[in-house]
Amino acid sequence: MSLRHWVAAMAVRIATRLDRRAPVFYAADVVLFAHHDGVPHVLLIERGKNPHQGKAAFPGGHVESWETSLEAAKREAVEETGLDLDRVPLRLVGVYDAPGRDPRGRYVGAAYTAVLSTMPAPVAADDAAAAHWVPLARAVKAAQDGGFAFDHADILTDAVRATGVGR
Repeated sequence: MSLRHWVAAMAVRIATRLDRRAPVFYAADVVLFAHHDGVPHVLLIERGKNPHQGKAAFPGGHVESWETSLEAAKREAVEETGLDLDRVPLRLVGVYDAPGRDPRGRYVGAAYTAVLSTMPAPVAADDAAAAHWVPLARAVKAAQDGGFAFDHADILTDAVRATGVGR
């Protein structure tokens, strides 16, 4: 971390301690699609930690004080799946801010998406217990059956709509 980033992080910590309001955390997720033999797939991780341990989710996590949500989405993709998205143009799907969307506290999340031309093999790491490409139809069924963490079922619906994948 550079000195500039460290100073920014410390300023946020000091400001948070002086503010009596409940903190709002910022998160970013990335929904990646690809086709294999003409079948649309989506990249999912299995959460390795609570909350929602064992449930399906998209690669994502906290936005650090020195980065944008887009930068965080790309960083989290590398950390949780090993996929480097630096040269992949990501499109904003939406901002998700419903109170109660995360049991750990008040979270606002930005979700991004892209359709990849290849299906690179993910390698689960960080807090992802597993990472794999799943046929979109199976992911939609899991979302309908409550198999997704947080509000990621809604994010999947919106990402499918935004990209037109699977239609």
